[in-house]
Amino acid sequence: MVQGTSSGSGKSTLVTAFCRIFSDKGYRVSPFKAQNMSSNTFTIAGTSYEISQAQAVQAIASRRKPDVRMNPILLKPLGDYRSKVILNGSFYLDMYAQDYYDSFVFQTGFSNVLKSLTSLRKENDLVIIEGAGSPAEINISKYDISNMLLAEAIEAPVLITSDIERGGCFANIVGTMRLLKKIHRDLVQGFLINNFRGDRSFLTPAIRSVEKITKKKILGVIPKVNFCLPAEDSLDSVDPNARKMSIESCHSQIDIIAKAIKENINIEKLIRQVIK
Repeated sequence: MVQGTSSGSGKSTLVTAFCRIFSDKGYRVSPFKAQNMSSNTFTIAGTSYEISQAQAVQAIASRRKPDVRMNPILLKPLGDYRSKVILNGSFYLDMYAQDYYDSFVFQTGFSNVLKSLTSLRKENDLVIIEGAGSPAEINISKYDISNMLLAEAIEAPVLITSDIERGGCFANIVGTMRLLKKIHRDLVQGFLINNFRGDRSFLTPAIRSVEKITKKKILGVIPKVNFCLPAEDSLDSVDPNARKMSIESCHSQIDIIAKAIKENINIEKLIRQVIK
């Protein structure tokens, strides 16, 4: 499972890259995101079912057809704390945030999430799960079925990524770990630093300090990579050309980010450490 210290930290991009990398290695791979809030959607061919555009891109990266099980809950924001709830690809209800938390998440949502995920796990060697936002949003952590509650339920090893270009990367990593429950900290296998520009040697003292504080390793520093893929949400900067792309035309751009990840992360070490 790939989680992030914030929205826009690179979770979607990393999952996309990992899907392509492990597909290239011969694994049968599927992406998964329990709950996604996005207005950027994709309609499954031959149906009226909708999933997030990000999971459709990740499916293509996995060399799979987009599947409604890859994103069982999709929230399309309507404003005024309301969202259109899409469950298993179909419209369910328009709901206010409080009603969603009080009467949907555990009564209906989580069981559907686990059912979809269980089905995908039976058909694949590896399911790469994308978290949502940050796992340290302690105001809603008891409802957060997209991050640590899901990871805990299925005992998934977790990587946490932080975007250094946005600033506060190391504070975000340390703060995230400090706010997690111990059972959830134990699931974290390490961190990735994303969108770095410059001389990596300048990061060494900070990396050592963060590893000492968190007792977890920083497993890779990923440089800023220029690519053109449809964005997941409003925090992502979008190349105007990406809006014109079909999901099926994304292969060359997926290969660009997969190459960058392979060159900056020891994938074999990652497999040994993370994939149980």
